[in-house]
Amino acid sequence: MDIGEKKNCNFNIFVSSWPSKLFAMNSSSGNLVAIFEKALRDNWDHRSLSDYGGNSFSYSDIGKKIFSIHSLFKDYGIKKGDKIALLGKNSSNWGIIYLATVTYGAVIVPILPDFKPIDVHTIITHSDAVILFVEESIYKDLDPASMPLLQIILSIPELTVLHTRIPSVTLSPLPEITRNSISFSPADGEDIAVISYTSGTTGFSKGVVLQHKSLLGNILFAQRNMPLNPRDKILSFLPLAHTYGCAFEFLFPFTLGCDIVFLTKTPSPKIIMQAFQEIRPSLILSVPLVIEKIYKTQILPIFRKPLLHYLIQVPLLNVIPYKKIRQKMIDVFGGNFRELVIGGAPFNTEAERFFKKMDFPFTVGYGMTECGPLIAYASWKTTQLGASGRVVNELEVRIDSSDPYYKAGEILLHGNHVMLGYYKNEEATRAVIDEAGWLHTGDLGVIDHEGNIYIKGRSKSMILGPSGKNIYPEEIEAILNNRFMVMESLIIERANKLFALIYPDYDAVTRAGYTKEQLPAIYKGYLHDLHHHLPKHIQISDFEIVANEFEKTPKKSIKRFLYH
Repeated sequence: MDIGEKKNCNFNIFVSSWPSKLFAMNSSSGNLVAIFEKALRDNWDHRSLSDYGGNSFSYSDIGKKIFSIHSLFKDYGIKKGDKIALLGKNSSNWGIIYLATVTYGAVIVPILPDFKPIDVHTIITHSDAVILFVEESIYKDLDPASMPLLQIILSIPELTVLHTRIPSVTLSPLPEITRNSISFSPADGEDIAVISYTSGTTGFSKGVVLQHKSLLGNILFAQRNMPLNPRDKILSFLPLAHTYGCAFEFLFPFTLGCDIVFLTKTPSPKIIMQAFQEIRPSLILSVPLVIEKIYKTQILPIFRKPLLHYLIQVPLLNVIPYKKIRQKMIDVFGGNFRELVIGGAPFNTEAERFFKKMDFPFTVGYGMTECGPLIAYASWKTTQLGASGRVVNELEVRIDSSDPYYKAGEILLHGNHVMLGYYKNEEATRAVIDEAGWLHTGDLGVIDHEGNIYIKGRSKSMILGPSGKNIYPEEIEAILNNRFMVMESLIIERANKLFALIYPDYDAVTRAGYTKEQLPAIYKGYLHDLHHHLPKHIQISDFEIVANEFEKTPKKSIKRFLYH
């Protein structure tokens, strides 16, 4: 398939309209390795990567450790293009190994630490990895015999040998590393940088092959458009093995010379809030689940107070309560951030409207692993309600619709951010990238004349109603999820009717003094009320209370395919 080939189609084309003067250098003309070199030299004496409550490294420390790992690669006979697997929780040493691999010209294969051993064995073998860096606490559950292609397994962070199939190697002595001696072999934009195995919403994980130009394009766009400066602090709590957290909480801030703190603990909302207060980050990236929990636990209860509920409804009088709530929210996130970027999954519509009303500095972006990940973004001052940003400069977007401005169609993409394909899976690649190189995202949306993308839902989750009208379950779920004592919901189709699966917010149930036995009657009332706010072709026939939270992907999207 010729990725650069284009052909005429019978639906409209929108080409990104970001100001061209900002993009004299794009990911085709730049060099990812050179960007990392420059970051090390320019910020040599400044703090770079830290573990929350633990180790801290300067850019000079990082440079020296990268050279040490490069020397280890050479001694073990690692060649350009070899696959290096990385399995561990977020940490400074995880980041150092990632940088060392990419700047060496090898291919990093990051693996989520919560994958089951059988999946880890499969991914490592399928990726052709020859080295595995792994935390010892995870390694104890692995079986080297199930990963026959591995030549050596090394621990994080000590780099001690846990298992080897090659003769003992004497490691070469390291030369003195200075700011001026930082120099790596340049890489071509077409070279492979990452094979990302993510647990998707549609089934077993596939290896997304991302080239240097995809990572570079994401970094350069962020440098020019996201509000971050050298020495700013970043709290990294999204999974680094996922492209969203890796690109925008790690790689992009690193190239600017920022102070990045990795949250090495399980990122519960309580721990994240505590870390925000201590680190006071300048830019915050999050998935909707975290923000929606804050909204439900700290904002919605305030509205239930009669006086405030009245004031909010009255023009002019509502200015004061909105201002106070806005300040409270800003303080929750550390009080020092310029923007909160939400991505990775759909954001709750009601929460988004409220944040917009109080002029909160947030924006909703759009991306997917197959684009490394960024597709669309707009700053909080220019973003439109309900939109997921404007397509980035290195992508073209098409809406497969007879009227892309008003009638939803599949979102198609073409450009430097788009993956090369799925590793060793031509059939899956052909299913999503057509002969002209257009990536079929599986997302349904419309676009406005300014290029703002409005996502309506996933094509695979869309339900065709009895009247022939399209039903987007995410829109119904967004309303239901904001109801008191509802933690999350899932709308599915049973016997040609809409059916709601509901997981209760048991903490709220207990605090309010209700019992589990009272929930069915309460939820039945919610559905009755819901029917007054939805079109006639969208009627929920019945519901079921589920015992456990819905199983999710790393970016906290529900694995819908498990519940059909």
